Amino acid sequence: MNNVFNNLIIYNGYPLSVVAALSFHTLLFVLLLYFQSQTQADSLELVQPTIIKALFIDENPQVKNQRIQDQRRVEQQRQRELEQERQRQEAERERQEEQQRQDAERQRREEEQRQAALREREELERQQAEQRRREQERAEELRRQSELAEQERRRLQELERQRATQASAEAAAAEAARNEFELVQSATGLIQQIVQENWSRPPSARNGMRAILQIQMLPTGELLDVTITQSSGDVAFDRSAENAVYRAAPFSELQSLPINVFNANFRSLSLIFEPEDLLN
Repeated sequence: MNNVFNNLIIYNGYPLSVVAALSFHTLLFVLLLYFQSQTQADSLELVQPTIIKALFIDENPQVKNQRIQDQRRVEQQRQRELEQERQRQEAERERQEEQQRQDAERQRREEEQRQAALREREELERQQAEQRRREQERAEELRRQSELAEQERRRLQELERQRATQASAEAAAAEAARNEFELVQSATGLIQQIVQENWSRPPSARNGMRAILQIQMLPTGELLDVTITQSSGDVAFDRSAENAVYRAAPFSELQSLPINVFNANFRSLSLIFEPEDLLN
C-alpha cells in the first residue's frame, strides 16, 4: 500500500490509466526500435498500431481524501525523519565538536606537561651548571689560596734566607770592621811609635804646643809628602816634627795591610805632635 502511495506521489497525482497508457506506448516504441535494428530488409513494413482508448475516470472523493491524508502522513513521517536526521547530524556535529574540544584540551594539557617537563629539565640543567660553576670556582679559589700560601711560604723562606744572609753579612762586616779597626789601630799606633822614636824635640818645646802633620804614603810604606796642617807656633818645633816623619819612613809595616784598608786610612794620615811629657 505504501508503495502505491509512493508511486502516486512520484507521478504527481496523475490517474493510473494515463500512466499505464504512457507506459504501454513507450514499450511499443522501444520494441519497434529494437526490431528495426535487427531486420535485414531494405524497408520496414509499417503495422497499424492497435488503438487503445483511455478514458479518464474521476477518482472517488473518499479515496482521494484517504490518499491526501496518506500523503500528509508520509510527508509528516518524512519531515520527522528529516528532523531526526537533522538532530542526529546536529548531535554528531556536537559530538565531533566535543571530541575535537576534548582532543584540543588533551593536546593542551600534554603541551603544558611537555613545557613543564622542559622547564623542569632546563631548571635542573641550570642548577647542575650552577653547581659545577660553584665547584669550579671553589676549586679555583682553593688552588689560588694554595698558590698564595706557597708564595707566602717561599717569600718567608726567602726573607729568612735574606735575613740570615744579611745577618751573616753584617756579622762578617762587623768582624771585618773589627779586624779592620784593629789593623788600623795597630798600624797607626806602630807609625806613631816609630815617629816618636825618631823625634828629637827642640829646646824650645813647651807643654801645650801642638803641631799636626798630614803625610802621604804609598801601599809599600814609602813617604810621598809631609804637610804641616796646623803649626805649633814654633818653627823649630814644627821642623823637628817634620824631620821625625822623614827619618821614620819608609813604613814597611803597611805592606801587610789590605789595599782597601790602606786606601781608606793610610794613604793620607794625620799625625799629632804634643810634648805632654815635658816638665815645663
